[in-house]
Amino acid sequence: MIPTLYGIPNCDTVKKARVWLDQNGRAFVFHDYKKSGIDRASLEGWVAEHGWEVVLNRAGTTFRALDAADKDGLDAEKAIGLMLALPSMIKRPVLDLGDRTVVGFKPAIYEAAFAG
Repeated sequence: MIPTLYGIPNCDTVKKARVWLDQNGRAFVFHDYKKSGIDRASLEGWVAEHGWEVVLNRAGTTFRALDAADKDGLDAEKAIGLMLALPSMIKRPVLDLGDRTVVGFKPAIYEAAFAG
C-alpha cells in the first residue's frame, strides 16, 4: 500500500513532511483537504486511534476564530463535526500507513514509522 498524506498544500509542516518523504524515497499520495474534504469514517478512525485532542488543531487560526459556543463542551463527536465542516482544524499532516496513522510531522517519528 502506498501511504496517503493528508493536509493542505500551503501548510509549512505539510511541506516539510512532503520534502522528507521525497528525500527518503517514500512514495505517497497527497490528499488535499481543501479540494477533496475528508470523510467521517477517516476522522472517526483517527480520533479512535489518537484521541480527538490530538487530531483537533486548537492552535490554528480557524479554531481560534470560532464562537465560544462552538468551543464549549468539546467532546469527540463535536470535534469531529467541527473538523468535517472546517477541515483546516485537523492537525496536519496525517500520514496514513494502512495499519496505523501518524499525526503531525517530526523526522524521527517518520523514520521510526517506516522502520517498523
